[in-house]
This record gives sequence, C-alpha cells and structure tokens, in this order.
Amino acid sequence: MVEKYMPSKFLNFFKPAVRIMPEVKQPDREVSFKEKMIWTLVALIIYLIMSNTPLYGVNLAGQEDYFYWLRVILASSRGTLTELGISPIVTAGLIMQLLVGSKIINVNMSDPVDRGLFTGAQKVMALLLTIFQGVAYLLGGAFGEPGTGEGQLAVGDMILIFMQLLAATVIIMLLDEMLQKGWGVGSGVSLFIAAGVAGQILWNSFSFVPTSTDNDGDGLYRGAIVAFFQSIFDPSQGVSVGETFIRANGAPGIFGVFTTIIIFVIVVYFEAMRIEIPLSYAGYSGFKGKYPMKLMYVSNIPVILAQALYANVLFFAQLLAGPNASFRLNHPNWAPFLDLIAQFPEEAGAQGQMRPVGGFAYLLTPPNGLSSLISGDAGNWPVLHAVLYLLIFILLCIGLGKIWVEVSGLAPRDIAGQIIDSKMQIDGFRRSDKVIEKILKRYIPTLTILNGIIVGVLSFGADFLGALGSGTGLLLMVGIMQNYAESISKEAAAEQYPALRGFLGLT
Repeated sequence: MVEKYMPSKFLNFFKPAVRIMPEVKQPDREVSFKEKMIWTLVALIIYLIMSNTPLYGVNLAGQEDYFYWLRVILASSRGTLTELGISPIVTAGLIMQLLVGSKIINVNMSDPVDRGLFTGAQKVMALLLTIFQGVAYLLGGAFGEPGTGEGQLAVGDMILIFMQLLAATVIIMLLDEMLQKGWGVGSGVSLFIAAGVAGQILWNSFSFVPTSTDNDGDGLYRGAIVAFFQSIFDPSQGVSVGETFIRANGAPGIFGVFTTIIIFVIVVYFEAMRIEIPLSYAGYSGFKGKYPMKLMYVSNIPVILAQALYANVLFFAQLLAGPNASFRLNHPNWAPFLDLIAQFPEEAGAQGQMRPVGGFAYLLTPPNGLSSLISGDAGNWPVLHAVLYLLIFILLCIGLGKIWVEVSGLAPRDIAGQIIDSKMQIDGFRRSDKVIEKILKRYIPTLTILNGIIVGVLSFGADFLGALGSGTGLLLMVGIMQNYAESISKEAAAEQYPALRGFLGLT
C-alpha cells in the first residue's frame, strides 16, 4: 500500500490564509501567442504607470535614500507606488527556495495540490514581508520623521502611505502571477527588472534635463548622446566634444555608451558558451541526447546575492553611523567606533544616496569610476579601494554561487538524480547516480567558480567604466532579455506547430 504524500506542517500553517488570498485563475483555454503578448504589454504598462505615480502624502525633500543600492535589483522607484518594488516577492521566493533546497520543508511539486499550497504560502509570506517592510520604512523615517509637528508624518498620513504600499505590492504580485500562469510570456518579476534597467539606460542616453553647473557640473543635458550632439552644434556651452566622453560629476558620457554596448556583447557571448555531456536512453540503443551546462552555470544569481548583501550592510551602516543617526548624535563618545563602521559626508549626494568615504562600509562601496579619478574626487586611496572592492566582490560571488548551487537543486547529486529519473545515462558509463555524480563533479564546481569570477569582473568593470546602467542591472537585463527571446521564439513556434508544445517544454 502506497503511503499518501502529506504536505508539511509548515505549508499547512499557511492554508487558512491561502484560501482568502487574491489569485489569478489558470486559463481554461488555449491562449494565443498574440493574446499573451498583449497581456505581457498590459502588465508592463501598468508597472510603468505605477513606477511614475508618486505616493500621496510623501515629501522626499532633503530625505536620504537608505535603499539606493537595492533599487536596481528590486525594480523599485523612490517615492512612487513601486517604492517596495518586487522586494517582498523576491524575498519570499528566496526564503521558500532555501527552505525547500535545504530540505527543511518537504514539497511534492508533482502534486498539484501541494504545488498550489506552496505557491499560496509564498504569496502569504510576501504579503507579511510587505507589512513588515512598510512599517519599518515609516517608523525608520524613510518618508519623513513620525510625529505631530510641522513637516512630520502624522498617524493618518502613515496609515495612508502604508495602504498605498500594500495595495501596490498586491497588484505587482497579481501581475507576476498572471504572466506565470500562462496569460503572458515569462515572469513579471524579470520583466519589471529589465524595464527598470532599460529605463535607466534610455534616461542616461537621451535625457533632456540639464545638469547643474554647480558642484562642477558641465551644464549640458544629462543624456550622454544628447550632450554629445549639443557640444557639436552649440559651441556657446563652452564644452568640447572630447569632454563629453568622460563627464564631470558622474554625469553619463559617450565612453559609458560604448562600455554598455561592449558589456552587453560580452555577456551575450558568455551566456552562449556551454559544455554538452552526451547522453543515451537506457534500454533504447540509438536514441541519443545531450545535457548542456552553460559556462554561466548559475547565471547572475551570485552578483545579485552579493549586491544584496552589500546593500544591506550599507543600509545598516547608515542607520548606525550616518551623519543623522541617533547613535552618532546621542552618543558622541562612540564616534571613533562608529567611524570604523562607516564615515559619511554631512549631506546626501545625487538622488539622496549616502556614499561612505571611510570605514569598513567604504570597502563595500563601488568605486566612483573613471570620472572621479580624473577629477581627483575618488575618496581616500582610490586605487587600493578599487582593488580591495574587486577582490572581496569576486570572493563573495564565488562563495554565494557555491551556496546557491547546493540549495537550489543544481548540485551534482541533484543533476545526477534528474538524469537517472529521465531514463538516461552517460555514454560509456554504468547507469548509476553515484557514477554520474562523480562525472558531474569534474565540471560543476569549476563552472561555478568561473561564473562567479566572470560576473564579478563584468559587474565591477561596468560600474567603474561608467556604463549607463549599474553593472548588476546591466547583467540582469541581458540575461532577462535572452530568456525572453527564447520564450517568445518557443511560443511563436508552438503557435505555428502545436504538436511541438511538449517538445519545447510548454504546457
């Protein structure tokens, strides 16, 4: 008698909340490729509208942006309905993935009931994280200090802002669910990240907002390409064409445009490189197959995790050692200890970011880049800072990549189990998961290390050379665009040849 699989106690705990969570129903018919593209475009337009709609009741004038370093990864926009971005969704997904990968909870993904309960529990956790983050933002003063005085946030204002954040997160969650359940193409989370990075690149390329001549700005338009032509056709600005290649005060330049294109091409090239292990079907001679392992084995995951770790360290460094932190203001005797953690300028820089100029947090802050080296405004020991940052960053990418392989089902033992379950074996070797695991150990650890080094160097190089989007954002966008291109080509092929749907991995 076969024992019936029972969901874990952890998942059962969320069952009452899952029943009342809003959800998008699976399509009860075949959704055409054209309709999928329309729904994908609708989801993107709704997200873009939300990311440009300011939160009602918020005044960000003079406020520091504690989460500046996380915004690219989390597809968030400061002071708008997408203030939290995809943070609750991604964090909930990461927690659930780690719990499953580390075998802390048991989930039978082949069982529709258990799979639905797992997805529902993930949504409930995302909602709980939204509540936690919203309260933390408000009480932490991200939108202004709580209180009843002039310029402070009253209780009514805080409740209104909290409800906006909660409603916006629910909408983003439903948009992502709509695409993943078959109404659209790809993942909403990936789509929103790529849209945010692409928006940054377009803004830094074609923005007609002039830069300020104060603080050593050149007075040209912010967009690198627009500024380049402005310097040619408007000599009265007093800026030569050569000065638009690497501009002062961190403004995007033509050199950054070339860097963005080069990094884009390099990432596409590396993403296409792979090792193929020949396979054959057990019991069916003549039926051959291949198991492809990409050079970028864990893709951009290591750099995302490393940047998220950096961002959280910088966030807590600002809370503890920032110029307006309560510890620094109320305990002046602690200043030497706080300076070891981080030293910040008295005023926030562009877009409210606080960039450390000393302390441990300074080592985890990306270098300002070539423009700051040329202008002499690169902080203390700029070359040593850049080298130490790169070394720490690469080591973190390698270490976090190895951890991710172990907990996400990409380890040699997991892949060996998948090959055995699919009734296949490696040519010339006995059909045994131990044998296959031993062979895979020749490749996977090396690929993981190479992946960490490559994404670490590319991300650092993009930041240092002034790419139009951040290094991490650029890597994310390229990977997402490639995945979307593959998904769209599969959907188009399945639309024309329906019999290929199963072969292409489409349901």
